[in-house]
Amino acid sequence: MAKAELVAPTPANLPDWLAHIERQHAQPIALGLDRVREVSRRIGQRQTCPVILVGGTNGKGSTCAMLERILLCAGYRVGLYTSPHLVDYNERVRIDGRPVDDAALCEGFACVESLRGEVPLTYFEYGTLAAWDIFAAQPLDAIILEVGLGGRLDATNIFEPDVAIVTSVDLDHMDYLGATREAIGFEKAGIFRAGRPAICGDANPPASLMQHAAAIGADLQPIGRDFGYERQEGQWQYWGRAGRRSGLAWPSLRGAVQLSNASCVLAALDALRDTLPVAMQDIRRGLLEVELPGRFQVLPGRPTLVLDVAHNPQAARVLADNLGGMAFHPTTWAVFGMLRDKDIAGVIAAMKSRVDVWLPCTLEGRRAASADFLAQALEAAGCKVGGRFATPALALRQARAGAGEDDRILAFGSFLTVAEVLRARAPKR
Repeated sequence: MAKAELVAPTPANLPDWLAHIERQHAQPIALGLDRVREVSRRIGQRQTCPVILVGGTNGKGSTCAMLERILLCAGYRVGLYTSPHLVDYNERVRIDGRPVDDAALCEGFACVESLRGEVPLTYFEYGTLAAWDIFAAQPLDAIILEVGLGGRLDATNIFEPDVAIVTSVDLDHMDYLGATREAIGFEKAGIFRAGRPAICGDANPPASLMQHAAAIGADLQPIGRDFGYERQEGQWQYWGRAGRRSGLAWPSLRGAVQLSNASCVLAALDALRDTLPVAMQDIRRGLLEVELPGRFQVLPGRPTLVLDVAHNPQAARVLADNLGGMAFHPTTWAVFGMLRDKDIAGVIAAMKSRVDVWLPCTLEGRRAASADFLAQALEAAGCKVGGRFATPALALRQARAGAGEDDRILAFGSFLTVAEVLRARAPKR
């Protein structure tokens, strides 16, 4: 009698599913569309509502959040897929502004698993296909997808966007996307489609992005030429192909760069005005109500605590400008954790003038830079290092012990840094 084949048990809950899908590909990142497109075909996935695809080096999350909130204020049913998450995986898949529950995610993963066969999928590819399956079960009016990495070969790019947005182009993920803005710009432009609106929020877009858009016949709309904004006393004005929108309140998301992101949002909504019309009151309300944890998030209390996921030089420069616009604080303490494959020296250079005491910490995972590694980079740049810490939570404890009431504590450098600080602050259950 032949021995029965051992069959791996079906994961019983969301943590088990997440552990399972993390083991299914030899590499955490493996760019390419063939695998994910094949599994999507087997599932029978198709599009039934407008899709907005949002890419870019920085600003993707803010742009997606503003799009979602404005469309919800206009009464539409909206699906939003973003990454990475801060605390819970459920944050990545939202319907009508709320994270989906564990049961929906488990069902989505089970559908992907049952039909992928021997096709290996990465963690992000599993998540993308499962999110779409969850969206397909709902009568949605719009789906917003945030590109995970790059654009051209990202799993989200198997779907056909009615509008594509590239918020910015700068140096990040260079091992995968190339070492120059021109190389990265080409990868970002891969989400554009022939004859479809292609919104670009970079004030100085790489020639590669412009040339690719022209070569495929995309309707390229760069900021400063086809749309833009003007700051006014206590408000701002948007202008674009469909005209001007005046008397707009500043987005509730902090930082001057948010006007560029908001302008990309309004340009995209203008392009969709025949199918997803929104009123001025919906725009005003959406911009006022939008929230996004970890993006220059200032928490109440003393000393002031600022959270920011900035993890590349461009984002760090924006963070430095935002910190410069805050009220005076005698000392700024930085809980600083980064991944080793990021431009650590570039981030330190951008933030050096805004931080008085650096508290480098080690993050979880194989890609993390150790506290010792970060401390060496900081000392080489002439920065004051206040210790080396095994976790962001320990660094935060040191910052709180040393900071005065009028000081400022900053936690930045990675989503992982901000996530652990948020967990450390959460009341124990």
